[in-house]
Formats: sequence, structure tokens, C-alpha cells
Amino acid sequence: MAMFTASASIKKAVALINELDVTKFPLLLSRIMQKLHVKEERTFSEEEEEKLQNAFEISPSDLELILQTLEFILQQAAYHTAKPTTLAEQLKDLQLDDDKVSIIVEAWTTGARDLVQKLRDRTVHPLQLEDINWRINLQMAQTTLSKMKLPNALFQLGIRNDTTGLKENIRVEFTHEELYEFYNQLEVIQSQLDSLS
Repeated sequence: MAMFTASASIKKAVALINELDVTKFPLLLSRIMQKLHVKEERTFSEEEEEKLQNAFEISPSDLELILQTLEFILQQAAYHTAKPTTLAEQLKDLQLDDDKVSIIVEAWTTGARDLVQKLRDRTVHPLQLEDINWRINLQMAQTTLSKMKLPNALFQLGIRNDTTGLKENIRVEFTHEELYEFYNQLEVIQSQLDSLS
């Protein structure tokens, strides 16, 4: 069974990972493995991410894609309790370079048992999305501008707390560009969910 689907975003991430400095890559991967089970905390602070961008000479969005993809690879390996040979074969099928495959497989071989146990011990979040409402607005003018067309999307997310039973509404507003970026992130999530089923 394939753990990974070669979606457009994964293909782009693989190309970016293949370009990473092979001497710095093991440290990046090691840190991701150490923090993967911690839900409320980012793997790297903003300052650390800036240092990574400089060290690898990549943009913030490319770094984000690389981190998400490496986390996904390790989560999939943990979910499937993948054997090192199987993981290596599937990473090669994604066109990941042999040196990067070796580093990932070595990190997986060394830390798999500990990571899988930590992921099993992690509690599921009590907040659940119950409903979504949305609408589109079009701003036609401001006090300083009389002719403008500024579309935006408004979402209301109904969140239920399983522990208390209370429901709260969270409102989010997106511009066209923000909504497109959010859509791309949802596409990554969907491909990850598809590969689990």
C-alpha cells in the first residue's frame, strides 16, 4: 500500500528537498522528529525559521512546504509503522534523491519506536468543528476611493468543546489571495487524508 500520493505540492516539495544541503539536512530532520508529537508548538521558532531560510537559501513559503512535507512523511511512516526498506522504496518512488532517502530512513530507523510511542500517547484535541457558514462580500468604495472592487470571503466556524459541551463561533475573513493560499493548504491536507484511506 502506498503511503504517499505524488500530488503537485509533494512533487514541488521533493524538488526543494533534493536541493537542500546534504550536510545540514540530518539536523533539520532530527529536530522535526523530536517535535513531531507536540501539537501546540511549532517545530521551529520564527527566529529559527529565518536562520533556516538563510542557511538553505530558500523562501519562507518553500521552507514551510518542506517542513510540512517532512512532517507528513514521518507521520505516514509512523501511522503505517513502516519498515525501513518499505519507506526507502516509497520515498524513491517520489523521486527523492538517494542521499536524502538514506538520511530519512536512518533517522526513521533510529527514532521510530520512540516517535510512534509518543504519537500514541498524545491526546486528541477536545475541540471539534461542528458547522461552517460563509458569505462573499464586495467592498465598492472607501472614503478615499470611490470606485473599487475588493471581494472578500467571510467564514463562521462553529466549534464545539467535547469536554464542556459549549459551542463558540469563530469568524474569519479572507481576501482573494489569502483564500487561495488557504485552499492550497487544504489541498495538502486532503492529499494526506487520501493517502491514509
